[in-house]
Formats: sequence, C-alpha cells, structure tokens
Amino acid sequence: MQRKITFSSELAYLLAVLIMSFSVAMVAASDFGVSMIVGPAYILSLAVEGLTFGQSEYVVQGILFILFCLLIRSIKPIYFVSFFTALFYGAALDLWRLLIPAFNPAVVTPGSQAMPLRIFYFACGTLITAFSVALCFKTYIYPQVYDYFVKGVAGHFKKDRTKFKIFFDALFFTLSLVMTLILFSGCIEGIGIGTIITTLVNGLLIGGAEKLLDRFCTFKATFPKLEKMFTW
Repeated sequence: MQRKITFSSELAYLLAVLIMSFSVAMVAASDFGVSMIVGPAYILSLAVEGLTFGQSEYVVQGILFILFCLLIRSIKPIYFVSFFTALFYGAALDLWRLLIPAFNPAVVTPGSQAMPLRIFYFACGTLITAFSVALCFKTYIYPQVYDYFVKGVAGHFKKDRTKFKIFFDALFFTLSLVMTLILFSGCIEGIGIGTIITTLVNGLLIGGAEKLLDRFCTFKATFPKLEKMFTW
C-alpha cells in the first residue's frame, strides 16, 4: 500500500493562492481570453488606466463580498478572511506580472508573442489553475470571495451547490461580455476562445487534480485550534 505524504493545510492555502495568481497571469499573457470568473476584473483593468489586474480584483470581489453579506443578512469577522484571501491573491497577481517580463503588459503586449508560446502559456496556465483550485479544497481557510460566495449563498438558501455554481459562472460570463461591449464600444477584449475552452474543461481538470492529490497526499491542520474557527 502506497504511503501518502502528510501536507500542512495552512501551507496548502499559501501555495494555492500563489500558484493560482501565477497561472492567471500566465493565461492573461496568452491573450486567448481569461476565465469567466476573473473576466470582469481583467476587463476593468484594461478599461481603466492605472488600475492593475490585482487592484481590479479588489474592486470586483469587494462588491461581491458586500452582496454576500446583504444576501445572508449577516456579518461575522471570520467572513473577512475570504476578502483577505482576495487581497493576498490580487497582490500576488500584480507581483507576478511585475517580476516576469513576459507576463507584464507594460513590457510585452499580450498576444504579441509567437503563437506556440501563447498556446503553451494558455495550456499550462489552465492546468495549473485547476491544480490550485483543487489545492484550495484541501484547506480549511476560506478561499477567495468568488468561491466563498457560491458555497455560502447556496448553503444559506439551501440550493444545490453545483446548479448554483453553473448559474454563477453563466452570470459572470454574461457580465464579462456586457462589460467588454460597453467599455470598448462594441469590441470584445479580455475574453475569447480560451474563455469558452476553460468553461468546458475546468470542472474535469479540477476533479482530476483533486483525485491526484487524494492519491498521494493527506492534509492536516498545523493549528487545530485555528481550524475550529472556520465553519461553513
């Protein structure tokens, strides 16, 4: 019987955010279109001069967090951990884009690189994103507002989480499309064929990554008392 590696849940959280921000920066550099979830933030960053991708995430997830609190009619200090994760992710996203010239739109215009390299960025970025999401599932610390919103609202109103997730994704895709058409005068920016591909394969990739993690790793909290503070 294969012995599994014991992995810290807290370390899994840190790695998940860092890896996810890296992969999103990579996909954005491919210019094939980001996922529908980060679409509104990315389009906002393209439309507003001086507003970075990470800062746009603060805006979008901040609004979503306020909406979450209004819908469930409750505000608890522990909820803000989700928004903290969004801040951590946004800062890491901007840092990756600053440190890696190929990901920095001020240095290399997205879509200007050779096609094979763009395909490599998109394929690798999509795979790494799926792995990072699967890693998020292995930690008790609250994920970004996007995922927290789906799980929290679906649970509060006793709705099927899978169906609500599909509705949420469709809503953000529609929002992305409306934003790009309005902000860019009928032109489509930020979303594309990659957005559609990600929508179709993301669930399968995340499921495969989670099975891989379950096969080789077990996740255990380093701080059990802290874990008890996080309840859905």
